[in-house]
Amino acid sequence: METKEQAKWYVLHTYSGYENMVKDSLEKLVENNSLEDYITDIQILTEQTIEEKNGKRKVVTRKLLPCYVFIKLIYTNHIWYMVTNTRGVTGFVGPGGRPLPLTDEEVRRMQLEKTVKEVNFTIGDTVRVVSGPLENYVGTVEEIDLKNQKAKVMVSMFGRQTPVDLEFVQFEKMAGGLDSGEN
Repeated sequence: METKEQAKWYVLHTYSGYENMVKDSLEKLVENNSLEDYITDIQILTEQTIEEKNGKRKVVTRKLLPCYVFIKLIYTNHIWYMVTNTRGVTGFVGPGGRPLPLTDEEVRRMQLEKTVKEVNFTIGDTVRVVSGPLENYVGTVEEIDLKNQKAKVMVSMFGRQTPVDLEFVQFEKMAGGLDSGEN
């Protein structure tokens, strides 16, 4: 039997609004058929946004990619049959409805898996942001949170030093001690 290390991420296409139902149905399918060794993770990409309506603000969870569910599995014809026959699933994303696994770069970019990054920086180090809205900005590490894999970085924006919380994977230590500057 294959191991979990061979499981890859795939994308399922669903009917609009069926994402949560498909996720729940797949989780029940895994539990009822003892497929934990084949289907290891199921995710819907979401983000929290603040919406203002009638003068009131509230936090709303929005789907980043409506109609898509991400599933980490070991592909077999039996698993393909069971997954594609789940209510709400229209098929796998790939040529001819056959699954095409996501690349490691795509998995990293969509943050489907939390990667534990080795800490090679300390407080006071100069770092460059490598992903996110502040990409290519330079800043100084102020605080390090090992448990949550985050750091507070002071970045110069619009002529002011601004504290920004970044995940370890969003920045890298710069060689030498360059002054922090604006992009």
